[in-house]
Order: sequence, then structure tokens, then C-alpha cells
Amino acid sequence: MKAPVKFIVVLSLLLVVTIAGVEKVDGATSPCGKSSPDSEAMKLAPCAEAAQDEKASVSNSCCLQVKRLGQNPSCLCAVMLSNTAKVAGIKPEIAITIPKRCNIANRPVGYKCGSYTLP
Repeated sequence: MKAPVKFIVVLSLLLVVTIAGVEKVDGATSPCGKSSPDSEAMKLAPCAEAAQDEKASVSNSCCLQVKRLGQNPSCLCAVMLSNTAKVAGIKPEIAITIPKRCNIANRPVGYKCGSYTLP
């Protein structure tokens, strides 16, 4: 049953990214550089379950992507609060704990992301 749920989440993310890409304003600055937070959110699909349930294990592929994005805390924050994350059912209060759950030593501890703070 988990496979169909993951398929639906990924399919939903693809739909949102496609719509967001069509609506993107030319010249708009993104905290993720040339990529939009919604397209970066797609790369965090392996984190979907861990970002919804604090008791779920965090996969190695999720940790690798979070570590990569964590080098740019403003991008990581924008991804966590993106429309794609919202549509996928990501809970920011849980998602923000993933860097710590991955034991990322050089994570941006104390970084404010909306009303959330990275532990």
C-alpha cells in the first residue's frame, strides 16, 4: 500500500512543479539560484515520509539531498515552505528536524525559517 501512496505523492509533486514552472515570472530571483524552490522540492521526494512523521526513518538518499540543500539554508527553507511541499502534505515542524535526524554536523542550527527554527 505504501508504493501507491508514494506514487501519488510524486505524481502530485510533478503536477505542482509543472504548474509552478508555467507561472514563474521571468527575472524573478529565487533563493535556490537558477532553480525554483518547487523544482528543488522534487529532489526531496525520498524525504516525503520522514517530513510527515517524526518517527519515520530518514533514508540515506534523503539525507544526501538535505545535506546538499543545507549548504544554502535560504533555499532549504524556501523548499520546506514551497507550494510543492504543502501539496505533498509536508509538515514544516517535522521537516525542519530532518537535518538533525540525519546527523548533519554542519547544519544551520538556529536558522530561522518562517516561524520555525532549525534545531
